Amino acid sequence: MSSGPPTVVAHVRIVSGAGGGPDKTILATPRELEGSGYRAFALYLHAPDDAGFEVLRERAKAKACELVGLPDRWAYDPRTLKKLAAICRERGVKIWHGHDYKSNFYGVLLRKELGLRLVSTMHGWVQPSWKTPLYFAIDRWSLRRYEQVMAVSQDLYDAALANGVARERLTLVENGIDTDEFRRRKPTSGRPFIVGAVGRLSEEKGFHLLIEACERLAAKGREFELHIAGEGPQKEALASQIARSKFASRWKLLGFQKDTRALFESFELFALSSLREGLPNVVLEAMAMEVPVLATRSGGMQAFAKHAEDAWLIDPGSIDELELGLERLLADADLRGKLARTARARIERDSSFKARIAKEVAVYARLKLR
Repeated sequence: MSSGPPTVVAHVRIVSGAGGGPDKTILATPRELEGSGYRAFALYLHAPDDAGFEVLRERAKAKACELVGLPDRWAYDPRTLKKLAAICRERGVKIWHGHDYKSNFYGVLLRKELGLRLVSTMHGWVQPSWKTPLYFAIDRWSLRRYEQVMAVSQDLYDAALANGVARERLTLVENGIDTDEFRRRKPTSGRPFIVGAVGRLSEEKGFHLLIEACERLAAKGREFELHIAGEGPQKEALASQIARSKFASRWKLLGFQKDTRALFESFELFALSSLREGLPNVVLEAMAMEVPVLATRSGGMQAFAKHAEDAWLIDPGSIDELELGLERLLADADLRGKLARTARARIERDSSFKARIAKEVAVYARLKLR
């Protein structure tokens, strides 16, 4: 227990819609920091007309996390910078904790004016566009000026080193899961057998490949359903792909799902078909919920998961690999059971949220503010 008033940490991020994996970590952090000597809140930039932000407000409230929203329409707006400065002064922010290229850049710009200490978490770039090279350049420039950088997966840690972040300022802090919240309460019915997937409906998640692999298995006579939960820009394209299928009634887009624990309890198998990833929270949640995992060796999964022990790993970008992996796991209940039990034990041992918070507090301590 630290004496004196807590050091205030602002977790700053740009967000769209109901957010993603990083928000699960950010919004759960303030409650876990109680008694550590640090007090955190979320400071989010969002589009003025984004209705999804209200979902984030509800999630923050449920986690007892103060969420300050700041409407921000433009790529760069000096007025936004002034508002951020005012918020930090009002709340006595000492540590600026950025979570993306824009928040990292703004932290550098505000550092001298406000006397901020700079920490960043690298979550990974998973939505390429024509602007991505510029975003990468801004992020590289910014991160080299940060005092402490946390990488959520080994591949991001290696990328940070390669892009000029000094090793002594870099820490591997993988995502963590609340193992009490994400604990299976009831078995699946097994009728129908459901292959589940969760994530932003964007191209890099590879859902189009997963649907095609499921098509092939269904054509072989395999009886199962595919349920994909999430929202995103590929929703219409995926819906059209499903509509063209003669098995369309078995492939379902569920949209945003508020109760993710109940969702995982309905899955017999979880499939991560991503082309690029860091270490996704949804995989850790599935493992904690004792849902056997089929995952591509994308980014952080290659280093984190142990093939045939706590997950079944395949190469990314291949419909053939997805088909073979799904076929093996659909046919082998004993293997699924082994993966599920080992995964739960692994999460309890290595990936609890409390253990992650302890690592984050240790990073803050290196700033020597207390």
